[in-house]
Amino acid sequence: MSDTTSYRPQLAVTLGDPAGIGIEVVLKALAMPLADCDVTIVGSRSRLIATYQQLRSRHSHLALANPDYLNILDVALDASVEEQIMIGQESAASGATSFRYLATAIAHALDGTFHGIVTGPISKAAWSAAGHAYPGQTELLAKRAGVDRFGMLFVARSPYTGWILRTLLATTHIPLRQVADALTPALLTRKLDLLIECLRQDFGLETPRIAIAGLNPHSGEQGKLGQEEQDWLIPWLDETRDRLPQLQLEGPIPPDTLWVKPGQAWFGRHQDVEGTTVASSRSVNPADAYLALYHDQGLIPVKLMAFDRAVNTSIGLPFVRTSPDHGTAFDIAGQGKAEATSMRAALELAAELCYKRQKRRMAAVLNPLLSKI
Repeated sequence: MSDTTSYRPQLAVTLGDPAGIGIEVVLKALAMPLADCDVTIVGSRSRLIATYQQLRSRHSHLALANPDYLNILDVALDASVEEQIMIGQESAASGATSFRYLATAIAHALDGTFHGIVTGPISKAAWSAAGHAYPGQTELLAKRAGVDRFGMLFVARSPYTGWILRTLLATTHIPLRQVADALTPALLTRKLDLLIECLRQDFGLETPRIAIAGLNPHSGEQGKLGQEEQDWLIPWLDETRDRLPQLQLEGPIPPDTLWVKPGQAWFGRHQDVEGTTVASSRSVNPADAYLALYHDQGLIPVKLMAFDRAVNTSIGLPFVRTSPDHGTAFDIAGQGKAEATSMRAALELAAELCYKRQKRRMAAVLNPLLSKI
């Protein structure tokens, strides 16, 4: 792979929990081939074929990729495990199976077979029932890759304006009552530095503008509604601005107003119910990225705007990892109703990020040589 012209990203796509909608959204997302990468399905060939045949027999109108024409890294199941997996029902068997899919993909990404992994949705409860005590796939990816600086960045491109929403979570899968204790200046420094590296490496934004959320209502109202902003968040932000003077760091912005500009940028110029024209995304001037302090502070607005097309990107890993921003949806599994837009977006973003990383690697090699000519 000497340059970006001969380079083709090799992507692993895990099927997620076999009792959920993962297999269905993968088959739908791959119904139209991806021109710029090679895809290998990591999962059980038997489950893939069975789901395809079931969907094809009951919903003949659906556009589905035929497993006969897909590259499959088969994770074979024992008959005793297979018979325990029931569509629409999470179980220890389905959790153990989805864990094996991801572990297999990670091993092959680490040995260089794959440049990126696109993960189907899993059930954390099913993982726990199977004896795997991880808060989510992100944490397993980080542990197996041997990294302790990692984060969950959610990326979505607006179908109305083309504007790209980027939201990083400072804390992820922890109870709400633990958030204030988990947040520290050291943690935010790690997350912000990781975000800056990602924006430069994966999105070509060398001097990004980043908006940072407050923790309390009205960002604490000068200590009247919470002390965190006054005690350490505002001082940390002032020190960080001094450390990184080339960047534009805005905040702490009250959480209830932080998402106004992103919402306007996402929906852009359109008419409201009364026919009044709303300002375009260009005039809104949103930030390049948003740093939310906890899970729901970031993901409620992301899912409100982009539920069917947001992509979860794990940053800080030695390979690309993306995932659709939805769960297993056991309630509609096997019914042909699952929307595959987010899975398709995850595949496309993974390929795009792989290309950008390759281009950056090549520039790092060639620029010193060209400077000597």
